[in-house]
Amino acid sequence: MEIEVKSQTDDEIVFIIRDAEVPFVNAIRRAAMVDVPKIAIENVNMLRNDSAMFNEVLAHRLGLTPLVSDMDAIEGMPLPEDEDYETSQGVMFSLVEEGPKTVYSKDLISSDSKIKPVYDTIPLVKLKEGESLNIEAEAKVGYGKEHAKWMPTTVCTYKQYPKITFNEDVDIDYDCANACPRGVLKSDRRSKEIKILDIENCSMCKSCVRASQQNGLNYINVGYHDNDFIFRIETDGSMPPKEVLLQACDKLGEKAEKFISFAENGG
Repeated sequence: MEIEVKSQTDDEIVFIIRDAEVPFVNAIRRAAMVDVPKIAIENVNMLRNDSAMFNEVLAHRLGLTPLVSDMDAIEGMPLPEDEDYETSQGVMFSLVEEGPKTVYSKDLISSDSKIKPVYDTIPLVKLKEGESLNIEAEAKVGYGKEHAKWMPTTVCTYKQYPKITFNEDVDIDYDCANACPRGVLKSDRRSKEIKILDIENCSMCKSCVRASQQNGLNYINVGYHDNDFIFRIETDGSMPPKEVLLQACDKLGEKAEKFISFAENGG
C-alpha cells in the first residue's frame, strides 16, 4: 500500500491511497468519525436564562461548539471506557452575560486555559435589554458514535481514483469536453486531442460520456481504479486532520490486536 499526501492545511488533509481495498479504506473512514476521542460540553446547568431561546436549544448549541481537543488537551482526562468517567469532573465553563448584546463563543470562560472554543465568533444567543444569562457547563471526552458533538470530522470521505480512456477507433468528439461541469477536460483541436487537466477533480458523473453518446460517437469512457482511492478529512478545528488520521489508525490497530488475541486464545 502506498500513501501520497496531496494537500494539507490546519483543518483539511487530502491524500491518495494506492493498492488497498474498499473495506480497509472504509474502516479508516469510520474510525476517524466515531472512534477518535474529542472534548465537548456534556452537562449544562441553567442558573438563569432570560433569553427567548429555550434551555434545551441553548444547551444543544453549547454542546456543538467545537473545543480544542488535540492530544495535549485530552491528556490526563478520563475516557468513557475508564471506571471513574462518570464520577470524575471534566473541564468547567461559565457564561455570565447581560443584555443587550449577542453572546459569542469567546464569552465562555474555561477552567483550563488549554481547552477553550476553537472559534471566538460563534453566536450562541441574543440578549435584549434587561435579560441576563448565568450558565455553568461541564465538558467531557466522548466519541462520535455516541453523539455528533464528539465527532471530530465535518467531512470524512473517499472516492475511487478516476480513470478516463478514449476510444481511438472513432472520430474525436471535441464537444464532450465542454459537457464536463468541473473543467477536467479540454478540447485541443490544434493537436487533435482532448487533454485531461485534473483527473483527481473528476466526480465520475459521466456527463461527458452521455454527451458523446448523444453525438453517436461513444468516444470517451469514465471509470475508476479498483484499488486506488482519494481520501479527504476535514475537521471542525478541534484537532489537526493528520492527528485524527493517526488516532483512527491506532484505534484500528487496537481492534486488530483484540481479534488476534481472541483467535490465539481460542475465545
